[in-house]
Order: sequence, then structure tokens, then C-alpha cells
Amino acid sequence: MQAGGLDVIYPLENKVLHDEIAAHGLRVSEQPMGLDPQSRHFPIRNRIVAGLSQGVVVVEAASRSGSLLTAKDAADQGREVMAVPGHPFDARASGCNMLIRDGATLVRGSDDILEALSPRLTAPLPRRSAAAPVVPRDAPAPRPLKDVSDLHNRILDRLGPSPIAEDQLIRDLALPASRLAPELLDLELEGRILRQAGGLLSRIN
Repeated sequence: MQAGGLDVIYPLENKVLHDEIAAHGLRVSEQPMGLDPQSRHFPIRNRIVAGLSQGVVVVEAASRSGSLLTAKDAADQGREVMAVPGHPFDARASGCNMLIRDGATLVRGSDDILEALSPRLTAPLPRRSAAAPVVPRDAPAPRPLKDVSDLHNRILDRLGPSPIAEDQLIRDLALPASRLAPELLDLELEGRILRQAGGLLSRIN
């Protein structure tokens, strides 16, 4: 999966790999021929990478890393999200630790990955009729954009510059933590809320 045009090799040192994939696999891109990849193209590409995968493993990610966007895409598409933990004071591990806190599978080695994916790899393929496309059984129903926007506004209305506990926010909104977690991650990546030590949240004005 390429972020730029199919005829653009990026980075150039990947030419051998580029040719091997062309000879034995498939190269895919949404971008027009000749387009050099820009930074904004990689998150767009990665949503397709996540969709083509059974699961996504995040090995290293800062709290605002683009890898978290890929992990969110994977979760939204019903894929397994896994993360390698790191030292709590290492900024390069903060994103991974945050994913694990929010429900991602903790990965210590390849055995943990195989164990997490084993139900998917051994499950029988669903039968498909000619009129109905295959939809993964665990794929979440798409959420209307208005509902997402309304919930974001409710969250932001409850937050201010003084931090409050995430548990308190959950109680105030009377929603399960699993429902709020992806929205809080969205708002954090958008730079609209700040997550602090001790599970505290505040609004960024």
C-alpha cells in the first residue's frame, strides 16, 4: 500500500522491495500516478492497511503519534489492536501505554500476538450470497457523524481548564467507559483535550 502514486518509489532505498512486491504481490494506491507522497497521505493510506490486516501491533508511539490514528482505524474496523508496553516515563511509549489502558492487548512477544489472533485465524469464513457483501461479524456499526459531534460537545462542555478525573467524567455523562474511550482519544489527537497523570482530563481552549 503506497501513500503516493503507484509509479513513485518512496523512499528510494525501497526500490528492491518495490520491485519484489510488483513481481509477486500487489501494489495499491488511492493517489494518482506521479504524485509524491506528503505527510497527510500516510494516515489516509494507513486506514486501508489496518482494514487489510487481522490486527495492528503498535510497538512505539508518542501520545500524539500518527500510529494512534492507525490503531483507531483498526478498532473502528473491528480489527484486533495490540501494543507493546514501555516505561511510564518514556515519551516514546506513552501512546502504547495509553492504548493498553484503553483496552488494547498487551504484547510481550510473538506468542501474545498469535494468541490474540487465533480466534480470527481459526474461525470459519462466513458464507456469502451474490447479493450481500461480506461484513466482518465483529465490525462495529457506523456511528452517525451528528451523534459523534454531539458527544464530543457534551464531553467538552463538562471539561474546563481545571483537570477532572476521567472516572468523574464517565459518571457525569452516564456512559460506559468503552463508549467514551475512542471519543476521548479523538479529542486528544485533535488537540482539544489534555490528558494528565492520574487519569485527569482538561479542556484546551
